[in-house]
Amino acid sequence: MLIGEYIHTIDDKNRISLPSKFRKEMGKKIVITPGFDNCLFIFTSKEWIKISEQLSTPSFLQSDSRGLNRYMFGGATEIDVDSIGRILIPDFLKARVGLDGKAALIGVKNRVEVWNEKAWSDYRQVVEKQADQLAEKLSSAGVL
Repeated sequence: MLIGEYIHTIDDKNRISLPSKFRKEMGKKIVITPGFDNCLFIFTSKEWIKISEQLSTPSFLQSDSRGLNRYMFGGATEIDVDSIGRILIPDFLKARVGLDGKAALIGVKNRVEVWNEKAWSDYRQVVEKQADQLAEKLSSAGVL
């Protein structure tokens, strides 16, 4: 399971090191794609296959399904993890979420999220203030 929060530097060649705890679980080939809430998602190849199947299940005749598939698949890139655990973030994905200097890498069970460091800090503060209400809402919906 991918968990934890790490701040890492993006070098001048757009490479960032995956935390060693993530590398152990993710393997040598990963998929990076646009995520939600202005971050990127990183999946293992195995997890990406599962996500792909879930995304492909709704009918391509539905506009929402086509739009989400274009967003996720169109921006997805298969990336190799180098011998010292770095990945190359493509320019178009780096620009999409405003990555510059440092990035937050967040383990979220089956994926890693890559955030602009400031955006992550701001987002985390908002969610921390709402955590009790979010838990109550999810509990009322039978999720927790």
